[in-house]
Amino acid sequence: MTPARRRTVVQFFRVGYQVSERRACRVAGVQRTTMRYRSQARDQSPLRQRIKELAAVRVRYGYRRIHVLLRREGWKVNAKRVYRLYREEGPLAARQAREETGERSAGDPATGDPSK
Repeated sequence: MTPARRRTVVQFFRVGYQVSERRACRVAGVQRTTMRYRSQARDQSPLRQRIKELAAVRVRYGYRRIHVLLRREGWKVNAKRVYRLYREEGPLAARQAREETGERSAGDPATGDPSK
């Protein structure tokens, strides 16, 4: 279970049963530090958006080539971070580009015969 999900479970117990955070955490089996933790990670949405854009335009490029393009654009980004974000996005970018261009083998375009 993710920490965010654990927080919602504890919040459910706190509001629904009107108990303290300490008791709700104990019942849910969650450490109290999970409730207090605030992530130090910076927002990755601009980088994530740029990776999506590059992957949509350059459908056949993998994360390594996209990393090179990002470095050329001036992004100070590690290849491991690009790999993680690229993997989290999944094959969505390639699928969207293929749907836009209509690249699906329908056979012979003149006759519509799928066997050719």
